[in-house]
Amino acid sequence: MAGLEERIQKADWKKEKHVPVIEAPEKVKADEMFEVKVSLGKEIAHPNTTEHHIRWISVFFHPDGDKFSYQVGHFEFTAHGECVDGPNKGPVYTHHGVSTSLKINKPGTLHALALCNIHGLWESSHAVGLK
Repeated sequence: MAGLEERIQKADWKKEKHVPVIEAPEKVKADEMFEVKVSLGKEIAHPNTTEHHIRWISVFFHPDGDKFSYQVGHFEFTAHGECVDGPNKGPVYTHHGVSTSLKINKPGTLHALALCNIHGLWESSHAVGLK
C-alpha cells in the first residue's frame, strides 16, 4: 500500500501552477520574528473558480536534526464564487496566498503543502539558516 508521501507532488513553481511558492529569508537571527509568505501561481496563474481552486495551504517547520516537524499554520480558502445563483456568480473570491510570522532558535526547513480540489497535494520547501 502506498503512503501519503507518494501522493504529494513536487515540481518547479516556475513551470507548474500548483506548487506553493515560499518567500522567506535564507538566514534569520535566532529568536527574532520574520515573515513567511506562501502563495500559488506566481509565474503561471492558478484558477480560482468554483470548479477549480486551492482549498488550503499548511506551513510546517522542521528543525535540522529533529525527528518531528512543527505546524506553523493551516489556512483555508472557502470562497470561490459559489452562490445560489450558480457557480462563479458569487460576490466573493479568496486568494490562495498567506502571510505569517514566526521565530526559530535552530536552523531548519520550511515546508508548504497546498491542496487543489482537482489536482491533489503539492509541496515545496525552503531552508532557513541562522545568522
